[in-house]
Amino acid sequence: MMSSLRPDLTTKIYPYTEEEPLDLFDHLPDSLLLLVFNKIGDVKALGRCCVVSKRFHTLVPQVENVVVRVDCVISDDDATSASGASDKSRGPFSSLVRLVFGGIVKPIQALGNFLGPKRSSSSLSVGNNVDADDDLEHGGGVTHHSPTQVLKNFEEIRFLKIELPSGELGIEDDVLLKWRADFGSTLDNCVMLGASSVIHPTQNFTSSETNCDRVCGAGVGVVTDDNGSIPESFYTNGGLKLRVVWTISSLIAASARHYLLQPIIAEHKTLDSLVLTDADRQGVLCMNKEQLEELRVKPLSASSASKRTLVPALNMKLWYAPFLELPNGTVLKGATLVAIRPSEQSTTQKEVSDGSWVSSAFEEPYGTAARMLVKRRTYCLEMNSF
Repeated sequence: MMSSLRPDLTTKIYPYTEEEPLDLFDHLPDSLLLLVFNKIGDVKALGRCCVVSKRFHTLVPQVENVVVRVDCVISDDDATSASGASDKSRGPFSSLVRLVFGGIVKPIQALGNFLGPKRSSSSLSVGNNVDADDDLEHGGGVTHHSPTQVLKNFEEIRFLKIELPSGELGIEDDVLLKWRADFGSTLDNCVMLGASSVIHPTQNFTSSETNCDRVCGAGVGVVTDDNGSIPESFYTNGGLKLRVVWTISSLIAASARHYLLQPIIAEHKTLDSLVLTDADRQGVLCMNKEQLEELRVKPLSASSASKRTLVPALNMKLWYAPFLELPNGTVLKGATLVAIRPSEQSTTQKEVSDGSWVSSAFEEPYGTAARMLVKRRTYCLEMNSF
């Protein structure tokens, strides 16, 4: 009887457990997180996302849109001291290519360590600490990582953009030089827009006086001919020679970029679009899905002189205006547009596509300049393979 009145303590005492905080990210589907990561795009920012959690580390390699911004490029001289003697004998263009594409260093290096094969925990660093970055930049023995190494663990890239810190072609501040090239296994087409100087709109003249009137009236140059003919002085004062140098330099820069893309294209078979540009917006190399597949099936022909794709024999169309005033008041002095295609391409293909690929090659206001120039008289040139 007494035992039945004894309280049952086991039914009234419960173990205390601290409730874990709710992680709202755990309730988001993978598809939504991938949408966010694709909007981020920047490969270094994605590298930092990888260290947030195991889930992020698993999802980041599935990103489809990736942007690689190269912070620094070095020459072969910095990596191999023995190459100094041979560099002097290879000519300026070979040196230019090596300067731009010799190697890529920190902070791509830190991200490459993270996205590469598994290593000790001390090497898994994104490099977002300022002091650590400074140590990497100024210290010795830094391992160089190319975009190929940085991207090796991305599995499903469809749209890739690589941005160099600057254009390859050293030009003066007031000179305009822009190019766009499309490649498959070789050059499909290239457009070059140049001007000896660019005069931007000012407020120091009356509304009835255009910028071109002000410049031409000051005796700076010759007023544009109505028939679009090139003046005789263009041939005698080195104007044509300068345009040829611009064109060849643009083609060499484009072919060097194309050559460096081979390993990336071979490894990432999911690519639909690849763009290699620079922060100065000087040159843009583009490849669509069909062109990427063409390069995988038909290997490129490399130049024997340097590490770049061989440029085939070319047909070129040139348009020129001593002065070209754009709708926004900007004046291009010595404006020149060159449209380039391989000679082997059919005449029919060229005529059908000229209006679109030339006029749409550049962003505004230079797209307008291209459309204005193609209405002028056309001059045809040819160039051998190099």
